[in-house]
Amino acid sequence: MKVDLHIHTIYSDGVFSPEKIVDTAIDAGLNAIAITDHDNVLAYPIAVDYAQKIAKEKGTPPLEILPGVEINTIYKDTEIHILGYFMNREDSDFQEMLKTQQKARIEQTEEIIHLLNKKEGIHITFDKLKSLVAPGGSIGRPHIAKAITMAGGTNSVMEAYSKYINDESDVYVQRKTVSPHEAIEIIYDAGGIPVFAHPFDVEDAENLIKEFMHYGLRGVEAYHRKHSPAMVEYYSTIAEKNGLIITGGSDFHAPNPNNGQIILGKNFIPDWIYDKLMQEKKQLDMAR
Repeated sequence: MKVDLHIHTIYSDGVFSPEKIVDTAIDAGLNAIAITDHDNVLAYPIAVDYAQKIAKEKGTPPLEILPGVEINTIYKDTEIHILGYFMNREDSDFQEMLKTQQKARIEQTEEIIHLLNKKEGIHITFDKLKSLVAPGGSIGRPHIAKAITMAGGTNSVMEAYSKYINDESDVYVQRKTVSPHEAIEIIYDAGGIPVFAHPFDVEDAENLIKEFMHYGLRGVEAYHRKHSPAMVEYYSTIAEKNGLIITGGSDFHAPNPNNGQIILGKNFIPDWIYDKLMQEKKQLDMAR
């Protein structure tokens, strides 16, 4: 069973459409994937419909696509991402959280655009930024950085990040997000499995994981392309010690620019990761 439980599309900061993700996953020999776009779930039904269409044409079982999301949160000036799996996408509190997150993204973007125009003479329109993401998708820092570069403000996206998209910049405005506690609680209450994403990026992750368990945290993403084998072991031990499941994925956004290879599904994830996730879902459903 080959799975990848962390994938992004053009509905957030990925470069592939949901359909392209399905094709790529099938070509990579994956059996199941989770699309985990930032702060929205718009790609999921598109991917499911397309996977079923392809399966019908080929006469093969469809690629399994798990409902997922990645919620960007900030806690004590630290950005913490919370993955969610299997939540009821129509749950009112869950939908309200997504609306809040989208509103915060738009407000942040408009403020940065204003400051770029005023302080740096870099003229970017909100409509131009919207064109860089699929309709209704999540505008984020990668799109702002790309727009700055396209407008001639920098020579590269990386330069845009280093000059403008960081807390030290005069034109950068931090997004007003929900807290990780809220995101975890809402995902859990919507029937989902909340997971601490790529803990390597967060200082004091171990203590935060313990704290978040009180709000419904049920897993830790130990397998990730940023995690060395030693880190995988470390975060797996933390999860097991606290009775949490272990998840993992490539956190795919785009083909690897260093070697031109697709890294979707390349991050080795043991078969039992999928089994434990499904088992956790059944146990939570029974408990509810």
